Amino acid sequence: MKNTQCLDVHPHDVQQVLTFLDAMEARDLPLAQRCLAEHVVMQFPGAPAMHQLDEVVAWARHRYRRVSKTFHAVNHCLTPRQSIVVCHGELAVEWLDGSTSANVRFIDRFELTDGLITRQDVWNDLALAQPAPHLTRPL
Repeated sequence: MKNTQCLDVHPHDVQQVLTFLDAMEARDLPLAQRCLAEHVVMQFPGAPAMHQLDEVVAWARHRYRRVSKTFHAVNHCLTPRQSIVVCHGELAVEWLDGSTSANVRFIDRFELTDGLITRQDVWNDLALAQPAPHLTRPL
């Protein structure tokens, strides 16, 4: 890539992303909101693009009770137009039925402009880790 530096020139951007993710896990939505630009786009697997945290919370409410992240790496690159932070690691999930899954792979990619998150793209294997629906047979 031309004119891209993979240097930790803006450690604030990395901290901003980690603050956002910690706030989301703790459901501290006011703190998470302060990390976002006004016109943010948040894209999750199998979901339409979302622009408000309440959309994300409503969407997740029908999928799982809680998710926590273990980070394997956080990388930061600076491009001429924005700062990019990519995190990857594993998720631990508590599903709606109370069952759990662990070691679910994830990648989160963030774009930041002027220290605020303008875009979040999420990739994960949650669909592969979901408990199988209970099959019922007629008697």
